[in-house]
Amino acid sequence: MLTYFQQIHPVTQAFLANLFTWGVTAAGAGLVFFTSNINRKVMDSMLGFAGGVMIAASFWSLLGPGIEMAEQMRFNPWLTAALGFLGGGIFMRVADLILPHLHPGLDIRHSEGIKTSWQRSTLLVLAITLHNIPEGLAVGVAFGAVAAGLPSATIGGAVALAIGIAIQNFPEGTAVAMPLRREGMSKGKCFLLGQASGMVEPIAGVLGALFVLQMQGVLPYALCFAAGAMIFVVVEELIPESQRIPANIDLVTLATMVGFTVMMVLDVALG
Repeated sequence: MLTYFQQIHPVTQAFLANLFTWGVTAAGAGLVFFTSNINRKVMDSMLGFAGGVMIAASFWSLLGPGIEMAEQMRFNPWLTAALGFLGGGIFMRVADLILPHLHPGLDIRHSEGIKTSWQRSTLLVLAITLHNIPEGLAVGVAFGAVAAGLPSATIGGAVALAIGIAIQNFPEGTAVAMPLRREGMSKGKCFLLGQASGMVEPIAGVLGALFVLQMQGVLPYALCFAAGAMIFVVVEELIPESQRIPANIDLVTLATMVGFTVMMVLDVALG
């Protein structure tokens, strides 16, 4: 199966992989058809697990290979990593300041970005959509890096990254759909809005793959950039959201470590 997938054009690989991650987002949103509420400990643990997956993916699938590529391409490895990583975080911060959005669990008065009169549901979807951009971009860059033929980029590693992103997308879809259901919105509309947050990933994935295929000289920077953007999302949203209730912190911390371990195993085993 992996051999067959490797024969497909890298842009198509990125598109198909991100369709899969989008599908898992939809699956998470689909829980709204079975229940209108999820135990807070379970939800916090899911978010913590997702954070662990993203932290591990940021290093094992993006930052580490980016540093190796920089060395292979005779770039300064530490400078390449630092510029790319910080660039990804700065990009997400600027996007946070501009795009109107609302993090799950917060009152609409705490919405961020340019102030608008948009509904709470729209702002919730935009929050997850904003943070799905670096995930789709990371998968696209990973598949584009494989096409460059550098030893540090493998099809197994790119697939492992896509699987890891998909796993952590499940609670993100749930985190959008469930609050809307509790506010009285219909199950169908909650599902549509929840899955819509993952729609951006195939688009970002294709753009990421196309970009690195056309400009292979920036590959190390692109991988480190994606890593920085993902770490920004984890620290700015997933970890704080999962630890709002002090009694759950220890459980969430363990869930984060389990998520890190799962992604690390995936990357080492497949990469």
